[in-house]
Formats: sequence, structure tokens, C-alpha cells
Amino acid sequence: MSLERLEQAEGQWKAQRILKHALQSGRISHAYLFNGPSGTGRMATAQAFAKALFCSSDGWDACGHCLECRKFEHGNQTALLTIAPDGQSIKIDQIRELQRNLSYRGTQTQRTVYLIERAETMTLQAANSLLKFLEEPVSPIVAILITDNGQAVLPTIRSRTQWVPFLPVSPDMMLQKLVDEGASPILARAAVHLTSGLDGARQILQQNGFAEIRNLVIQLGKESLSRFTAAMITAQQQLFKTDLSAGMDVLLSLLTLWFKDLTQFQAGRQDKIVFIDQLDWISSHAYDRSFAGWVSCMEHILEAGKRIRANVAPQLAFEQLLVNLQEG
Repeated sequence: MSLERLEQAEGQWKAQRILKHALQSGRISHAYLFNGPSGTGRMATAQAFAKALFCSSDGWDACGHCLECRKFEHGNQTALLTIAPDGQSIKIDQIRELQRNLSYRGTQTQRTVYLIERAETMTLQAANSLLKFLEEPVSPIVAILITDNGQAVLPTIRSRTQWVPFLPVSPDMMLQKLVDEGASPILARAAVHLTSGLDGARQILQQNGFAEIRNLVIQLGKESLSRFTAAMITAQQQLFKTDLSAGMDVLLSLLTLWFKDLTQFQAGRQDKIVFIDQLDWISSHAYDRSFAGWVSCMEHILEAGKRIRANVAPQLAFEQLLVNLQEG
């Protein structure tokens, strides 16, 4: 895919503007840091940018017809090198092997591009080894470092790269993409509000029990307000005596969205409601408490999550949450 088509598909106008200007002006940096959430098109953009760098036509974007473009499209572009974590990290031996390869290629005039996926996972030794290479750039060589946490990359490496930001994809864009891929609109609407990237939303939708957790949140959301005993029994039988208890983080996040929906209705933003299939119930109960009352419910959920992370027994923390939600 070309950079122009990527711009239309992904909406990453900041990244596209930086890369398009570099290609049009001919001022190509020796290193770029693609920073942004997973699922925002970072790798696809890196591939499109690399293809444009290899293209031998006169235009600024890849023509798709020249020998270099055809080699790229068929996976035969040997001047494109990729490094990914070996296990949990990128190790110094991987960087040394890259450097040996690039040193040999540096004697040639052909451009070489190397991609480093999850650059934040480089060990300190690997990062320092790469740093020495970045400090003495060889003109036909371009580095593209890809990360979802630019701040975790060694500061001295960050300072020697061109920062290319990738913005979180809007929930509406993610929802449309997921529905086009065949996902349930109801489940996808919830998933896109639990993550900042398409990849994360896809992973949530693939989790065993996600639909069941969502249904449980609806039941608990309703019962917690006026049927405290029923809510306690539901939590005991359908949550803590089942495998769903393993998804406590997702459950608490969805429960937060449930109460946020009640504030959205009060604010007249029905188009922002996540549990859209529960709109009738939400419209009937949105004014049972004040706006501040619903916000207080969300704060109670946040506090429950903190307690669980502090090693309070999840069932104890959740039962206390139900007490707090009942009291308001």
C-alpha cells in the first residue's frame, strides 16, 4: 500500500505529513522512531515508507511498477532487514549481527532500510550497541524503530531519531473496521472503549468469556443499585465460582463504562453510549441519581481496582464495591 492510500485508510495525518515531506524534499533522516499504540498502522506505514525509499521512479511515493517496487511486493527486497524481540527482548547479539550486515552493505551504494519492532524491549547492552551505530550514520542506511512506548526507549537513542507520532484510532473508526471484519457490533462497541488500538480490541474480542463478562456487567450494573442481595448472589455464583473471575480487569473496566453511559445520557450524548442495546433501561434510570452520583460510582470502581492490585482478595474487594455502589 502507498503512503497516500495509507493516509486515507488510517487517518494518521501527523505521521503521513512528516514522511511525505521527507520524501518530497529528499531530506531523509538516518533514523525514525514510530511511536504510538498497537493497531494504529505503524508497521504498514513503515513498510510503505520503506517501499517508497526503494522505488526508482521519479515520484515521491512508491510507483508499484519499477523493479524495486516489484521486488518489495514479492518479498524479495534483500535490502530490507527486520529485527523483532527474541523471546521477551531484543538482545545485543541481534544488534551486532545487524551491524555486521549493515557494515558490509555500507560499502554499496544501494539504500538499505532496517526495521526494529518493539524497540522498547532492547536490553541496555543492545540499545547502547545500536546507539554507537546511530551516532555514526551511513548515508544510504535508514533505521525505523517501532514502539508503543517511546519513553521506554533509551533517551540518547530518542535524541538521534526523527519522532513520528501515531495517534490512537478513534472508537468510531475502530468500530467500523471491526464490524467490517465480521465482529459483533454490540461486542465491538464495548471492546473499542477498552483499548487505544485495533490490535488490542481484536485481542479483547477473541478472549474467552468476553460476551459473558459483558452480560454479567449489565446484570450487576442493574442489581447493584437497588437489589443489593441479588447483586451479591450474582457475584458469588456467576463470577467467583466461574472462570470469569480471571477477567476481573475487563469486568471492572466495563462496569465503569456502564455508569459512564448513565452520565452520557444525562449529558444528551446518546451517540456515545457503549451499552447501546440497554438504551431503554438507561433512559429509564439515568436520573435515579445525580451526575455526581454516577461519577462517584465510577470512583468506587477505580478504588476497587487499586485494592485488588494491592493484593486485597478480589472477592472481598468486589463485595465491598457492591456495598459502596448501593450506598452511592
